[in-house]
Amino acid sequence: MRILLPPDRQMKQARLHCCWQLKHLLRGYEHIVKQRLQQSAELVSFILELKTVLEVCLKNRPEYRSIPPPQYYSQLISEMETLGWDKLLSIDTEFRTVKLKVEDSSGRQHVLTIKLKSKHPAEAPECSADLPIPLALTWTPQSTLEQLHTQFLLVLESLTEFWDVVDEIDSKTWILEPEKPSRSDTMRRIAIGNNVSIKVEVDPRHPKMLPECCLLGAEHVVTPLRNKLNANMHLWNPDSNVLHNLRDVLEIDFPSPATHEKSSFSVECGICYAYRLEAAIPDQVCNDPRCGQPFHQLCLYEWLRALPSSRQSFNIVFGECPYCSKPITVKMAAQKS
Repeated sequence: MRILLPPDRQMKQARLHCCWQLKHLLRGYEHIVKQRLQQSAELVSFILELKTVLEVCLKNRPEYRSIPPPQYYSQLISEMETLGWDKLLSIDTEFRTVKLKVEDSSGRQHVLTIKLKSKHPAEAPECSADLPIPLALTWTPQSTLEQLHTQFLLVLESLTEFWDVVDEIDSKTWILEPEKPSRSDTMRRIAIGNNVSIKVEVDPRHPKMLPECCLLGAEHVVTPLRNKLNANMHLWNPDSNVLHNLRDVLEIDFPSPATHEKSSFSVECGICYAYRLEAAIPDQVCNDPRCGQPFHQLCLYEWLRALPSSRQSFNIVFGECPYCSKPITVKMAAQKS
């Protein structure tokens, strides 16, 4: 590495030349090195800052990480033999990330991902799984993978009732969102009719209690359902299943895969003429009973914002329906992070 200083010896105009190995190591950090070079008061301070940058580079590059001692591998093999190799789903080439397959008492398949530290078992590993609640497993320097597996099974058993509830909803109704529910999803948007649906948020810890409900659709259709929900809320029976309770409270029968085609509820957006816009489906509806055209929130927001006659108050845009010209409103589309 060479640092060329100008005649006035000022670091601001200095230039750095280095070999290809160092260039490769600093890839992605060039702008930081250049900034430090120009802003350092003297050469010594720049060298110290460059040392810090190099340490960060080495730490973040897998090929430069320290290799665990032989005891790490013998410990891992011993623990897997005790647990059973049949429970191993996969392990990465560095022997750091272990994925275990776990079956709960209802026959549902789950995956427990364990990221081991180089000082295993002295350091606690990072564990993750597709669950509707945070995964909290205890670990001590004497703990093993078998003990993690046992703890994870207990967590799965505590969620059995929750998955029974959402699995019944998934199998007996048409789910509009999410398109492909995962084991961690607690929300279901259930089709009630054409352009009418209910969004329910099931509590994983109390799955048979009355869930948080939000009716979606044109006001002239949603209002009677909302009134029934409020009037019949006292009829909710925690000992009965959620779907049966929803039928009783709303006084309706949900369309099911056995009686209806999903295409009956997959109505396209009246602006972009698509059903799905990335992950979103049409959730804004014209309230005029003679229209009832659905729109994606983002499509309607962009459409109204482009019209000179539209006006905005706080985060709500007021305008006219693109189809029937009746008044329509939409909340400002959420900004993507």
